[in-house]
Parts: sequence; structure tokens; C-alpha cells
Amino acid sequence: MQVQVIGDHRVLVLPRTGPSLGASEANDLVGDAWGYDASVVAVPVERLDPAFFQLSSGVAGEITQKLVNYRLHLAVVGDVSEHVAASDALRAFVVESNRGRHVWFVADDDELTERLAG
Repeated sequence: MQVQVIGDHRVLVLPRTGPSLGASEANDLVGDAWGYDASVVAVPVERLDPAFFQLSSGVAGEITQKLVNYRLHLAVVGDVSEHVAASDALRAFVVESNRGRHVWFVADDDELTERLAG
């Protein structure tokens, strides 16, 4: 893990390789973010448990709600187009999330930087 400062935000950036992150790891994400004094957690799409992208599983809701409850922002970084193409519900979730301020789906680090700096 590393911390980057982007604008006024400290961003905890998880590495692209590592164990899959599911609902049970949400508390660890909160603890890590607080330990590094980060306000944003950037998670590569590759690290998310496949169940995250099946909204009926509840994994996406558990992770996002946990982070938001602790006033943390979540950025899912990477290409989610394959997942979005397979699910109208996920497509709607991504669109609505990106309209908000707490959960974003961004294509890459540059897009995350643009959102945070803007």
C-alpha cells in the first residue's frame, strides 16, 4: 500500500496484486485508511471479489456503506466495462455512484487525480 496526496486528499492506493477483497475485508480497509490518515481508498478493479459486481450478492453494498459510514471515499480504479455490459443494475449503480461524491468508478489513476483535484 502507498499513500498519495492529490489536492487536499490523502489517498490510500492498494496494489494491483494481492488477495481478493470482499465484504469481510471492509473493516480492514477502514482500519488501513485511518492508520494512514487517508480520506480516499483507491482499489484496483482486479482486487475486488467477483461478487462485488453481482449487486444481488450485497458485497458492493456492504463495502461501500462501510466506507461511507466512516466518512471515507471509495474509488474503484480500472476497466469495469465487461461487468457493466453484463448487468443493467450494475450499470445504473456505476452511473449513480459517479454522480455522487463518495463512491467513484474511474478508468485509471489520471481520472482519479482529475476528480480529486477538481
